[in-house]
Amino acid sequence: MADQTHNLHVLGISGSLRQGSYNTALLRVAEELLPPGMSLEIASLHGIPFFDADLETAGVPDTVLAFRERIRQADALLFATPEYNYSITGVLKNAIDWASRNVPDRSPLDGKTAALMGAGGRYGTLRAQLHLREILQHNDIAVLPHPQLMIPFARQQFDADGRLTDDDTRQRLQRLLLALQGWTQRFQQ
Repeated sequence: MADQTHNLHVLGISGSLRQGSYNTALLRVAEELLPPGMSLEIASLHGIPFFDADLETAGVPDTVLAFRERIRQADALLFATPEYNYSITGVLKNAIDWASRNVPDRSPLDGKTAALMGAGGRYGTLRAQLHLREILQHNDIAVLPHPQLMIPFARQQFDADGRLTDDDTRQRLQRLLLALQGWTQRFQQ
């Protein structure tokens, strides 16, 4: 049961491997804007192999085991997803596929809370977030219904150093983080 002294630990997962990713930058901005009593660790999906049941049978790779443990240790998840071809990225879907499995033990995704956000093109990441929300139902992840954060025309909202320059968007991100904090505490009671 959560109390006022409990530090809510959130695992941030970017659906992009790109070094200059706006979505990874968005997670770094979230780190700056966290409310009191909340911490954020940003996970990397680098090194997670393509899901293969034969590979799983031979022994779950160490990179996957480490990713699963980071999820297990988190109170909540914060996904920052780009949109590729009307959906989430393959690397994000692959990581979720590995984490969703009950091998070698129960999936660490089961029963987690999560919030979605994303920086993208003309429509932000609307379609990707809808698809991600659907995918996360498999593990009964309680996805925050609102507020949502979709950042259209991302390259106009971040400077060359990956700083989010739009004050309104920064405030919307703060509201999302506060909502995730309250949402997670509600499920921990």
